[in-house]
Amino acid sequence: MSYIYKFFFLIFLLFTQINASMTEDQMKEFIFAPMELGAKDESLPIWPILNSGGGLVGYIFESDDLVPTSGFSGGKMNLLISIDLEGNFIDVLVLEQSEPVFVGGIGIIPFNEFLRQYRGKSLASNIKVGRTDSASANTQIDNITKATASVKIANETILASAIQVARERLSGVAPKTISYPKKDLHEKLSWQQLLDNGLVKHLRVKNSELEELFKGTEFAGDDKIAIEQPNEVYADIWIADLGLPSISENILTKKTLADITHQLKEVEEPILILANGRHKIVSDTFVRNSTPDLLEIRQDDYPINLRDGDFEVELLKTIPKMEQAMIFQVDTRFGFDPSSKWTLKAKTFRGGNHLYETKEIRDLEIDIELEKKYFKAPQEKDTTPAWVSSWTNQAFNLSLLTLFIVVLFYSLYKYKSIINNLKSKRTIILIFTLFFIGWYGQGQLSMVTVLGFLKSIIHGQSLSFLLFDPFSLILWVAVILSLVIWGRGTFCGWLCPYGVLQELSHKLGTILDLPQIKVPAKINDKLIYLKYVILAVLCFVALFAPSVTDYLIEIEPFKTSITLVFDRSWPYVLYALSWIALSMVLFKGFCRFICPLGAFLSLGGKLRIFDWLPRRKECGNPCNHCHVSCNYEAIDKKDGHIKYDECFQCLDCVEIHHDKTLCKILIKAEKTYYEKMNKERKNNG
Repeated sequence: MSYIYKFFFLIFLLFTQINASMTEDQMKEFIFAPMELGAKDESLPIWPILNSGGGLVGYIFESDDLVPTSGFSGGKMNLLISIDLEGNFIDVLVLEQSEPVFVGGIGIIPFNEFLRQYRGKSLASNIKVGRTDSASANTQIDNITKATASVKIANETILASAIQVARERLSGVAPKTISYPKKDLHEKLSWQQLLDNGLVKHLRVKNSELEELFKGTEFAGDDKIAIEQPNEVYADIWIADLGLPSISENILTKKTLADITHQLKEVEEPILILANGRHKIVSDTFVRNSTPDLLEIRQDDYPINLRDGDFEVELLKTIPKMEQAMIFQVDTRFGFDPSSKWTLKAKTFRGGNHLYETKEIRDLEIDIELEKKYFKAPQEKDTTPAWVSSWTNQAFNLSLLTLFIVVLFYSLYKYKSIINNLKSKRTIILIFTLFFIGWYGQGQLSMVTVLGFLKSIIHGQSLSFLLFDPFSLILWVAVILSLVIWGRGTFCGWLCPYGVLQELSHKLGTILDLPQIKVPAKINDKLIYLKYVILAVLCFVALFAPSVTDYLIEIEPFKTSITLVFDRSWPYVLYALSWIALSMVLFKGFCRFICPLGAFLSLGGKLRIFDWLPRRKECGNPCNHCHVSCNYEAIDKKDGHIKYDECFQCLDCVEIHHDKTLCKILIKAEKTYYEKMNKERKNNG
């Protein structure tokens, strides 16, 4: 049998290693007149795009040839990218992807629309996936709800592969090396000396100058204050690079300095902006810790990402009183060089209210260029992987999830402390699991990740796709730990959002007094193996027919009910709701008999090192109370032992085991004790 397995495995490896790029004829299908496809580059896997006269206008290439990337499902994500000689994206198309959310979820159309946003955008701009704001200082592209991890991976793939081409073929477009501030250069300077030495830049705009900016527009004369008080100050702005100790130590208190040092990475440059006057640094709708909507930094005519550092700014008493003070941070990995000249643009606008559909925006500009003596010589810096932002942006949610898991694990370890009023406590935990872990955190674990992991191992691809969904990754780590300690039931009974839906559905069924289906023991003992068959089929198909996997995985209703919250075509919704409805009369039927993830975790539960649920020698014979009460039918009738492969650790049997009013063994023991005591009293007269 082992030889047969090895034979098929070798055949599989042979076919999966075939990863040919497109031929010249295939690539020509994506080039339209008057453009032509040139000869393939000899040193890079890219193709020149030529105009009708044979002149070079850009390049076209497959992302997989430059930056092989696994999608969130673990399958290959290959995109066709074309850029011009200025580093502007001509187009981005999908060649191959197997993201479940695009294959059988919301469909491929939203992904195509997402990629269409790259057209015309510059590689040199700071392209971020997020909310689009017309007044934003960054180049942002709309996210796809329910597919954040997938589109972030796509964005990283597009930028990483295009940057490789830019570094080799497009002069001045790719990110450059930068000079960092000297942290050992300290100078004692007054506020006036900071201004005189050009370390703090000052921008002052009078009302008359503001009015001049809008002269000739439909908004000219709209600012009554500017008309009535032309010589008064509209904007009084000071800008300082706090990365230089000679600046920061002469402006900020030690507390604020300590906060900056603690929170910012070495590659993040803190920029202080102080302001007086009517002009606001940010708008009234600005959200802390996000991209400022009225500020922009540009360097070498390219916009640079700027983000609020969310610091409490405390200035030294020697600094003039300021009405507004904010510290922003700039990530130098995206091309910002603090030692070179850069420009701050403070945006001011008119219109955009109920009278005007559009805004007229003007920039208040000031250039900043500091002496070279404050900076170290340029040196290459490693770029932080794109998945890091997935962790930092969810710091609070990840901390709350980790705390919840720690508390749950401690409660299971000290199970005696929660068995009093167990049902109430369990219901609260399950509701938290459904709403926070499931619908809010999108932490529904699935066989998609397991199969993606398997395919990545077989293909020799990176497992970094797991890092783009830190919420689920933390859950997976918790599950692996729990498998070793307690078995599969920790996840299936406490941390699975869809399992919670089924259990709550059953509670509703009992409240409505619906007749309950009790599967006979002989049939139940056979049905529990069905999920293992389904698991085997999924694994086999994932290895030998991966294109079919995305359809077969729909046997899990998780994506429909939890990830997409039933916002899907009716066949999928009907399927998911059918299992939930069935659970009203058949306790967690899907989880017990069908769920391939449950089967996988049951196999993983073989690593369990403890038989931790308490039993007595009388359990099973003569007492079968726990067996009869177990909705999962996970307690053997003959000897009362726990079938950990099928146990969901609801702790009902533990509650019975410790309750003198529920456990028949304890009831009988107590009755025997009192009978003995009464007999002794009678004998003693």
